[in-house]
Order: sequence, then structure tokens, then C-alpha cells
Amino acid sequence: MIPIVRTVAELRGLVSGWKRAGERVGVVPTMGALHAGHLALARAARAGAERVIVTIFVNPKQFNRPEDLVKYPRTEESDAALLAPIEVDAIFAPLPGEVYPAGFATTVSVAGVSAGLCGAGRPGHFDGVATVVTKLFGMTRADVAWFGEKDWQQLAVVRRLVADMNLGVEIVGHPTVREADGLAMSSRNARLTAAERAAAPVLAGAMGRAAAAMVAGVPVGKALAAARAEVLAGGYREVEYLELCDASDLLPLAQLMRPARLLAAAWLGEVRLIDNIAVG
Repeated sequence: MIPIVRTVAELRGLVSGWKRAGERVGVVPTMGALHAGHLALARAARAGAERVIVTIFVNPKQFNRPEDLVKYPRTEESDAALLAPIEVDAIFAPLPGEVYPAGFATTVSVAGVSAGLCGAGRPGHFDGVATVVTKLFGMTRADVAWFGEKDWQQLAVVRRLVADMNLGVEIVGHPTVREADGLAMSSRNARLTAAERAAAPVLAGAMGRAAAAMVAGVPVGKALAAARAEVLAGGYREVEYLELCDASDLLPLAQLMRPARLLAAAWLGEVRLIDNIAVG
């Protein structure tokens, strides 16, 4: 049975023993409601470190809308059951007061890569991500951490944070895990109605066709416009952004240069879905 740890003191006790034994500690930060994408990260961590901690913490500081925080699924018992076959060494599931105790007054902000895309539509979101990731790295004393590539901007923020602050944690990106119809796996997918779920793969399909068109020489603006139209025609109510960006600094590209990434956020009913793919 995987131990579920609630306090930093208890976690430090475990980690100190592992460190004394010279064991490499890996961490997979999550907000719970685990799916196959999270489990792929946990399996990669299991293969890449002697000790593995999966964190489950619904971070209030990265939610822009209070109703989203309330609606976010909390499924710790089933999450633990999913992790059991992978044999991770601990689940760190602290209460909010353990992460942000009374008097907590620090915010970590990463400029540049956090500015556009999701950062433009969700002000303060990446400050919340950077703050909690800094906290989790300090709490777990991790040597290496695994993040999914589905949220490419988040991965870029974490990489910039670790490099700038000399945190000494190796960051490993894991390829996006998709459903059989191409939809990127996400805890938010559970909130889709049956009709919305049927329409959801339109986003990935349009992105794939746009990427192929750009590689074939179609101008970037024309390919993006066609993809936006396809997504809206396919049942999405809004395309928040669909942009070709430099894969590293996330600056928009007017012409295809490599390495490039096509990133999107779109609303399907009341659910906001994100995705990204490499181009070229």
C-alpha cells in the first residue's frame, strides 16, 4: 500500500532516509483526478529514479475563477488505486494550509515565457504554477521531475524557473498522451457532455492539418486561419488562441522556423481545452 503523506515533516523524514542511502528522488507533480497521461509520467519516473513521489494538490493559486477551483475533481482514493500497480514510493497530498500556512506572503513569477498564450487569458496563473512548483521541489527535495508536454507553456515556465533559480532539479518532459481519436488526455475531459466529447477531437485534427500545411509551404497566417475556422465549424464555441511559436521562448512566428510549436486553447461548451504539437 502506497503511503499517503500529509505533512512536510513526514515527507522530509522519508526523503532524508532515501538521500542518506544515495537514492535519486523523482517527483511527478499533479492536481489529482489522474488519467493515463499522469500514469505514463509515473511509470517514466519509476524507470528513471530509485524513489518516486507523486504529489496530489489542487493548487488554489493557479485558478483564475473560483468556480473552477470548486469544480475541480478530487478523487484521491481512486488516484491511489491507479498508482498502486506502478509502486510509487509515496503520495504527497497536503492540505492547503500545509502548503500555504498563515502568513505566507511569497509569489514566484517567471517573465517572458509566461506572458502570452494561456498567460494572456489567465493573468496570475503561471505565478501560481511557479510558486507551487518551487514549494513542491523544496518539500520533496527532488532530484528530477516529470511534466507532461500537453501543457507546453507550463513546461517552458518550469524549465525557465529551474534554470534561473539554480534549483538543481532535472526537468523531463513526457510526450502528450492521447485518446484513440487524438484528443489530448486531460482531467477536464470528464466535464464534457457526450456530444462535446464527440466533437472534441476536431481541435487536434485541425492542428495536425495546419502543421502539415505549413510544412508544405502554406503561409502561416493562412494555415492558422483555416484551422481556426475548422475548429469553430466542428462545434467549438471559441478559439482563445491558435498560434505558431518558437518552441523555446514561445514568441510568435510569422514564418515557419524550427524548432516550432503549434499551440491552441479553445472552448467546447463550458470546458477550456488546450493542446500543442511540434511543427516540422
